[in-house]
Amino acid sequence: MNKGKVYLIGAGPGDVELLTLKAVRALGEADVVLIDDLVNREVLQFTKTNARVIEVGKRGGCRSTPQAFIERKMVQLAVEGLTVARVKGGDPYVFGRGGEEVETLTRAGIVVEVVNGITAGLGVPAALGIPVTHREFCRGVTFVTGHTAKSGDEPNWHALAHSGTTLVIYMGLNNLASIVAGLRGAGMRASMPVAVVQNGTLPTQRIVVSQLDHVVADVAREGLASPALVVVGEVVKFAGSKVLQEPARQRA
Repeated sequence: MNKGKVYLIGAGPGDVELLTLKAVRALGEADVVLIDDLVNREVLQFTKTNARVIEVGKRGGCRSTPQAFIERKMVQLAVEGLTVARVKGGDPYVFGRGGEEVETLTRAGIVVEVVNGITAGLGVPAALGIPVTHREFCRGVTFVTGHTAKSGDEPNWHALAHSGTTLVIYMGLNNLASIVAGLRGAGMRASMPVAVVQNGTLPTQRIVVSQLDHVVADVAREGLASPALVVVGEVVKFAGSKVLQEPARQRA
């Protein structure tokens, strides 16, 4: 039996209309779909009616399907000759463990194709009217995870605070207080604009726009929860501009 193929598909930050045409095509070819917890289930409208859907939930702070199990399952299904769609939020190669999965599949002799998605660090700020780069306010954008490494090592706060770039922090809500302390301790000014966005691009989107020395209290008062993205930089001043995209509307 010929081996099948695996697509690693980025489903974008939430709004199903941000799915790429290539992702829609790949979903339509899949015999089996392994879908992450954070992916908008509306993407399943593009699968075959007889496609098997396997939930492989991965959500910060909750019990998750072990990564090793997901990788073994993809290999097993592909060896059976099936076309597999591994669907995850954002982009597979931006904090999506896509690199690990490609390594595993390649070692097993499985054909794998990565289908890029719009990462939350671009799509969510855009939905608020925030340009992550702007020549008058920053030299670039830096994506960083809010999770502390297993070794316990902290990010280089001094380098981040003085990079001259917009900071987009994934999975940072639970460690928001330590992130703020690290940036303030490294010399970032207290009044630096900060936006925290829960469920960005979805109808349930919630936003707190604040500044560095107030954001922890403001987020606690508003009761924001994961999944949330943190944006730090002068460009946050654009949040709420009239050019912003509306969050995705509920569809029939």
